[in-house]
Amino acid sequence: MASEKDTYKTIRNPSEEVLYKEKDSKFYGYAFPVTSEEQIKEQLELLKQQHHTARHWCYAWQLGMRYDRYRANDDGEPSNSAGMPIYGQLQSFDVTNVLVVVVRYFGGTKLGVGGLIQAYKTAAQLALEAAPIVKRTINVDFVLTFEYPEMSMVMRMIKEAKLKIVSQALTIGCKIQISVREKEADRIYSLFTNTYKVNIKKLEN
Repeated sequence: MASEKDTYKTIRNPSEEVLYKEKDSKFYGYAFPVTSEEQIKEQLELLKQQHHTARHWCYAWQLGMRYDRYRANDDGEPSNSAGMPIYGQLQSFDVTNVLVVVVRYFGGTKLGVGGLIQAYKTAAQLALEAAPIVKRTINVDFVLTFEYPEMSMVMRMIKEAKLKIVSQALTIGCKIQISVREKEADRIYSLFTNTYKVNIKKLEN
């Protein structure tokens, strides 16, 4: 369950709208926190409604606490002149669960592939600079089940290990869901596994 890196960086809130101009073309940059492709589609639709007269809505996103899913889209611009420069900034800022969109209004003068790459890269950079970046831990959730006589002992163990309680249900028996930083997961699992009359089960994501 443990791994070397159990943290990731993301943004807390959407960025403010940023504007980069090049030869009368306007590039509006936005960064959004996202956790699913469905959220990405919704944000893109909202931006297309907001900027319905724009020429291009280019974007890149990265998802997953392991940075394992990404996509870049040029939206009609020359191949790799928009989406990949935007994605490059996601890599540069080392963030995930983030969508960056750059909306272009054509100013009448062609910028060339080199000019487009620089413009989209800069607008994406400005958008990410305008977003509050935070570091978060990758956590593992467990469910503890036990009877009432064990309550004080379990609560003491949770307090001593400084574990986060996600939820608790106290009915006929007791059930507590805890969240554990990934690198501590094996130790905490062993701790409760070896505790008499307490059952621990890992919750699958």
